[in-house]
Amino acid sequence: MKKPTLHDYRLYFVTDPRLHRGYTVLEQVELALQGGLKIIQVREKNLPPADYLKLAADALKLTRTHGAFLIINDSVEVAAASGVDGIHLGQEDTSVAEARKLLGQDIIIGVSVKTVEEAVCAEKDGADYLAVSGVFPTRTKKDLGYYPGLDGVKQIRQNTHLPVIGIGGISLHNCRSVIESGAHGVAVVTAITMSEDIPRTCRSFLEVITQAICKDS
Repeated sequence: MKKPTLHDYRLYFVTDPRLHRGYTVLEQVELALQGGLKIIQVREKNLPPADYLKLAADALKLTRTHGAFLIINDSVEVAAASGVDGIHLGQEDTSVAEARKLLGQDIIIGVSVKTVEEAVCAEKDGADYLAVSGVFPTRTKKDLGYYPGLDGVKQIRQNTHLPVIGIGGISLHNCRSVIESGAHGVAVVTAITMSEDIPRTCRSFLEVITQAICKDS
């Protein structure tokens, strides 16, 4: 299985079953794919395993059609049973080493990090990418505590060889600053799920991010 390029990581969409304008999670996935996204994470915290597995399988059909990657949040069991492309882990979830042992070398493993120490540890353990969690305050996570911010993005980028994406409160108005701080891309939740035109919003994000990356290089 191939893995994403840095170009693919420019815009990473995370679904939300609560904050949206009437779209189901599958509709969110389909619309984001229409907007040109290549990486989508389905994040479900309260679905029973059987329902999560069905959602993952249905979402995978959509991403396969568009040549995109599907990441599952947190559940090693669902990732294994559904055959998705990857799994995203928090600091309190299954370890990278354990997930790698259970899911194999080909699976994409992403890890949420806040500090340089966590980033270095995740890279050493075999992660494929890092999500610097808490760039800006966000509605989707109330318990973040410490916010690494733009400075955290910069420090982590300087201390890892892995793709680095920023997540947390990212909008069209501030995504450029995340790229300028060293991130290879941004992960977005509500700025996409709450959009009235998801494909158009995705294309707008990609345009701003690509301009920032080109200017940076």
